[in-house]
Amino acid sequence: MTENSGNKRRIKLPLTRIMGLGFGAFVALSLALVLLLSVIANFQNTFSLLNDKAILITQSMETQLRRHFEAVKLAAIGLKPFFDDGPLDPENVAMTKQELMLAIVGNPTVSVFVVTLPNGMNYGVYKEPGQRPEAFDGQVPSQGGKTYELPEIAVDSPPSWGPLVHNEYGQYANVSVPIVRDGELAGILTAASSLADLSRSIANLDEGADATTFIIANGDEIIMHSDTAWLQTGGKPALALPAPRLEFGDPVLKAVGEREILPEFQRAAEMGIEVSMIPAADDEFIMMRAVMPGFSDDPWVIGQYFQSASISREIQRLAGSAAVGFGALIVAVVIAAWLGRRFARPLRELARQSEKVGTLSLDEVDRLPRSRVAELDQVAVAFNAMVDGLKAMNTYVPRSLFIKLMRLGGQDAAIAREAELTVLFTDIVGFTAISEHMSATELAQSLNSHFAILVEAVEKNGGTVDKFIGDGMLAFWGAPDARPDHAEAAVSTARQIAIAVRKANDRARAEGREGIQLRIGIHTGLAVVGNVGALDRWNYTVVGDTVNTAERLQSLGREVAISDEVVILASSDTIAALPSEVAKTHAGLYSLRGRSESLDVWKLDPFVDEIRQAADIKSSGAASTAAE
Repeated sequence: MTENSGNKRRIKLPLTRIMGLGFGAFVALSLALVLLLSVIANFQNTFSLLNDKAILITQSMETQLRRHFEAVKLAAIGLKPFFDDGPLDPENVAMTKQELMLAIVGNPTVSVFVVTLPNGMNYGVYKEPGQRPEAFDGQVPSQGGKTYELPEIAVDSPPSWGPLVHNEYGQYANVSVPIVRDGELAGILTAASSLADLSRSIANLDEGADATTFIIANGDEIIMHSDTAWLQTGGKPALALPAPRLEFGDPVLKAVGEREILPEFQRAAEMGIEVSMIPAADDEFIMMRAVMPGFSDDPWVIGQYFQSASISREIQRLAGSAAVGFGALIVAVVIAAWLGRRFARPLRELARQSEKVGTLSLDEVDRLPRSRVAELDQVAVAFNAMVDGLKAMNTYVPRSLFIKLMRLGGQDAAIAREAELTVLFTDIVGFTAISEHMSATELAQSLNSHFAILVEAVEKNGGTVDKFIGDGMLAFWGAPDARPDHAEAAVSTARQIAIAVRKANDRARAEGREGIQLRIGIHTGLAVVGNVGALDRWNYTVVGDTVNTAERLQSLGREVAISDEVVILASSDTIAALPSEVAKTHAGLYSLRGRSESLDVWKLDPFVDEIRQAADIKSSGAASTAAE
């Protein structure tokens, strides 16, 4: 009995069932979360776009108004110096009218120029669109029924906007500046602009029959309305413009007092734009409005309204997309449970190849085969594209550096810090002159072959290639992974480069081409190493005096060994970190550009490794002969 109890059958589920149920549940949870976040994001994006629309339309209106009236103000300011102790005397009416006619012809934004004398007499010029300007006395224009109501103007008054003027010729906004002669107020110059052209321009900002643009001024008077012929609520306006808001006949503007501020438009509200819902004419309307001071004695209210159905349609589309997403969720779960049993083998292959990607062994990654199952095929295509992208990225980001950084902690390991490093700098002697005789293709091939030699030697000795500068290279040792033998590794790299360059030169001469001369500078010291840059442009690089000194040592090669095939110069700081048996020659003390103190420089034998290698081969051959 006990034995039977100990051998009770344990429930075992096949992998296909686990994959089907597990993957189905995972897909259900994931898609539900994605659907929820998408719906929330879509609602937020919709209202964000509506906020942007409210801000854009309102600011466009304000910008257009300010640009227009700023030109009018500048016209008055521009004429003022000609009156203030200038050639124009406001008492000389005939000459002043003649000059004002010239000024108004050249300024399309100004409709009227008026000069008002201290005794109350006024005169000026008036221009209708497409007509020649006319002079007048007393009224603006002379047949009008209303004179200008000037603001209070003193000798030191800035440009001042007066109340809007309306007569049989239209509506006018006006700005006045003082005319000062001999320190006394000699008159007032007023520039006025008709609102007719501006009204047509502002009306073009609405979006057709579903939108209405308006401007309210003089307290509660509508001075501009884009639907003067037919209101979008139906019918014609009761009065011509300008008209009191409550009497104009627009039920939406009439019901402004019953508006309900919409909290979803907080961003627009922070910019001074009020967005509200207004019930009117058995419908609901969205109104956006803003107060714009500065062009009359009272601030203006500019805005636009449209039927709320336009927003409701957006919300309905969002609800429809949410319903479609929920339906797709259910279908996806059913299909996932059915197809899960078939996913085991492709997923195992995906995991195996992903492990290679994780170690950046991209050359060992096998491409995933295409599949008849759409999802698996998408995974295969996406995975293969990802590998191709990583291979392309690896062209610009050294794999060895990336692996080091990931092994040492990723971003934390790349934080800029100060460390003792050995820096190596190379440069080809006279490469500019050599390249003049090469085509672009030959130049690129030559540089690529040369850089391949340099990079191979650096990475073989555990170094990091910082960058290529023209035909030169900057590399360093001691970061991101610290190592006590960084100076020795740099010197070994330099000698391996020298041997490789000699072999490349021998091949070039055998083919009838010229070889190259190479200068190498090596310096050891403290430097800042890590991520340096801004925004999305960062480089893992090394900066500081140590780098500059290595570059100066490389340049010094043209003085120390002008004819050597390869010259390697190292500072005493680097020599101090090397074993004593390193083959070297003291070059002397040199004052390098950018350094206040002289530097003790040593010349290293570039081909000592080649000699040792030959000796090792000879020794190995002798031993083999003796054994035989």
